[in-house]
Amino acid sequence: MALLPILEFPDPRLRTRAAPVQVFDAALAKLTSDMLETMYAAPGVGLAATQVNVHRQVVVMDVSTEKNTPLVFINAQILERGGEESGEEGCLSVPETFEQIKRAARVRARAHSVKGKIFEIELEGLAAVCLQHELDHLEGKLFIDYLSSLKRDRIRRKLEKEQRERAAGRAKPATPRSAARAI
Repeated sequence: MALLPILEFPDPRLRTRAAPVQVFDAALAKLTSDMLETMYAAPGVGLAATQVNVHRQVVVMDVSTEKNTPLVFINAQILERGGEESGEEGCLSVPETFEQIKRAARVRARAHSVKGKIFEIELEGLAAVCLQHELDHLEGKLFIDYLSSLKRDRIRRKLEKEQRERAAGRAKPATPRSAARAI
């Protein structure tokens, strides 16, 4: 297994739409294992392949407290949405940024397993929010796209400045407010 580099906003590759997975093989299994290892190390509760510069419809997540219940979704689609939940969201590709976002509180989804078997699942709460967040990534959408353009521009300027400082060796150490909600 290997840790994969996570793309950070405003990297334009985060806007790439992911293609459906056609082949369910050992390379796909390795990708999902590497993505899970990367997500746990980050730390986050979800990761889309787009975030690691692989533009295929692959999502991994684990919202369990013990971090021992990994889920893998290949070519996932949401079949039903219900309720509404507003909560603080963060993103591994938009570091140290947390904003209130409205999402469906419950979803029913269909996806393939890493071996190609189709399954359906019902999720609620953080798991439902996480899947919606990650599927947005596969469409080239970030959670900050739900914010006003003024707020989005402020976040972009802040992150660009931090990236320049890191490149120049003047970066401050990261202090995430809520790593458990970094999706």
